[in-house]
Amino acid sequence: MLTIESLATQGRTNLNISMASGLAARVFEIKKDFVKESLSDFRNAEHRLEYVNNIHGIEFINDSKATNINSTWWALESMIKPVIWLAGGQDKCCNYPMLQEIVKKKVKAIICIGLDNKKLIKAFSNDVRMIIETASMTEALKYSYKIAEPGDVVLLSPGCSSYDQFDDFEDRGRQFKMLVRKF
Repeated sequence: MLTIESLATQGRTNLNISMASGLAARVFEIKKDFVKESLSDFRNAEHRLEYVNNIHGIEFINDSKATNINSTWWALESMIKPVIWLAGGQDKCCNYPMLQEIVKKKVKAIICIGLDNKKLIKAFSNDVRMIIETASMTEALKYSYKIAEPGDVVLLSPGCSSYDQFDDFEDRGRQFKMLVRKF
């Protein structure tokens, strides 16, 4: 039997996608064992809700491809554990109010990784108990590891472009992964 907990990707959106995939597989008479195996070991593309590591019960997820608020909303929506959110970068006239309700529900701390975080801090200063500005990915990860508790998720889903500190979103994501794996 395939359970929701055994699906490789979590969250409401991913559950809907998994159910649609299962229905399509049934229509095409694909063997149940193959479908079960596929849905339980599926891996997202690099930098798209990519599981990086679990260190002392803290999960680290790379969603560096989330360079806009809509993508970040979906990433936050898919989280089922409390989130330490690594956010910021080069602001693209972000509509942060779109995230307020989901941030209130899911985010316990925001760690800013961009060079100019005024809008980000202003948007969420009343919604989370802790917002920290950092000067580098290394510093952001050190703070996230100090703040996070077993059962939390550290989610890099910036909602902004990366050009203020990185070559591109791929460079940002690779640096995140490299640093996480050094812990």
